[in-house]
Amino acid sequence: MRMSVRPKIIAANWKMNLTISEGKKLAEDVHKYSQLHVSGTNIKVIVCPPFTHLTEIVHVLKDSEVKVGAQDCHFEPSGAFTGDVSAPMVAGTGCAYCIVGHSERRQNHAEANRVVNAKLLAVLRNNMIPILCIGETAEEKRNNKTNAVLSVQLKECLAGISREQISKIVLAYEPVWAISTSKDNLGQPATPKDANDAHAFIREKLKEMFGNEAAQNTVILYGGSVKPENARLFLTQKDIDGCLVGGASLKKDSFCGIIDAANIPQ
Repeated sequence: MRMSVRPKIIAANWKMNLTISEGKKLAEDVHKYSQLHVSGTNIKVIVCPPFTHLTEIVHVLKDSEVKVGAQDCHFEPSGAFTGDVSAPMVAGTGCAYCIVGHSERRQNHAEANRVVNAKLLAVLRNNMIPILCIGETAEEKRNNKTNAVLSVQLKECLAGISREQISKIVLAYEPVWAISTSKDNLGQPATPKDANDAHAFIREKLKEMFGNEAAQNTVILYGGSVKPENARLFLTQKDIDGCLVGGASLKKDSFCGIIDAANIPQ
């Protein structure tokens, strides 16, 4: 039984897409939709644009319930890290959230769990909410290592996190093999049952690490080829508390369709 009613979070990861003007228009559209359909509900909406867009999107959404997050940050507050952006810089734009440990960062930039952990701690130090991504590759799934991989990722990425701090973290389970744009894609999304089983396992590990109350109150999102057509199948699962949306977040109709799917009577 849940210790409290967890919110449904629908988060958009725009990745390396949309110009600033395109992003502003999409943010405005999402804001207008949220005013009509999200206000007063248990749904939280987040958009995560590229770094170059953050200040503009924060301004567009300044009077909105829609929050803004970054897609990544560096773990150091400053220094000789050409091309990187620090957590204080991200926080200075007005961001409320920051994604850490996304599979594309792990694969394309060789980010190990210890690096993800350092970024997570940096985000918390700067009073933002981390969205910590974890998940297994196709090879790990084929070798039945899903639970083992998730266990290690949770232990290493959450190293040094207290019971108080875990309440300030959002988790996102994104099986790499289910992401449509991943080179490691198996050509199919996870089934809602498979996704929920992974979420339930994550919650059980959180219980071991932080206690039952923390585990039951932690929001865990699902990410992996979520679309308006399948979103409700995932969102009605017991342990799935929302979605981290990639490609389907780049168009108003598809992203708002997923937000609508989250509007489930409690």
